[in-house]
Amino acid sequence: MKIKELPSSERPYEKLEMYGEKYLSNSELLAIIIKTGTKDYTAVELAQHILKLTDKKGLETLRYLQNFSIEEFMKIKGIGKVKAIQLKALFELTKRMSRPIDNINIKLKKSDDVANLIMEEMRYENNEIAKILILNNKNEILKIKDISIGGSNYTFIEPKETLVDAIKMGAPRIILAHNHPSGDCTPSKQDIQTTQEILEISEKLGIQLLDHIVIGDGRYTSIISEMLKNA
Repeated sequence: MKIKELPSSERPYEKLEMYGEKYLSNSELLAIIIKTGTKDYTAVELAQHILKLTDKKGLETLRYLQNFSIEEFMKIKGIGKVKAIQLKALFELTKRMSRPIDNINIKLKKSDDVANLIMEEMRYENNEIAKILILNNKNEILKIKDISIGGSNYTFIEPKETLVDAIKMGAPRIILAHNHPSGDCTPSKQDIQTTQEILEISEKLGIQLLDHIVIGDGRYTSIISEMLKNA
């Protein structure tokens, strides 16, 4: 049965207009983006097929699709270049919408605040990305900057280069953060060693390293807290 043959209350466009977006399933919402189906599948059926794709852990998830390339979308039967580009644009927008509207002057009181600020942005990245959060004396954010982009299980953080912006800005405090694409937020030996190196260098420069957060899938670890526990 084609979508236009369904009762108006069951068609995604009409259903959203009549009842609101919260009453639509994921497949119905995605069908609105896809717009048209194929000779074999309605837009809703095509959306259902896409949503059944699983990640490496066998989990069906919308988040998994965020990292699909245009070419990967086009491998799905019924998805041509135009639909693939539309989907890629959609998922990029969802990534951007998860970021805070304005980071500047946000005050960070504890590790939870840092994790909450960057978790949604970093937890689904395929590559390890390291960030520096540069703060003033009140722990208000002056700047957030990516300092390293690595592979799927590593990123190289150069201690001296990490501190360049904080030195230029005369900032007294910094926080480091990076993600683990595996979802496991356990710090590696290299993570701990790098943290120790930056801690020692920053102290000599009069800059306080407040924390180094490792972002996993919905979880995080404070390396500084772990180091204090084991001291």
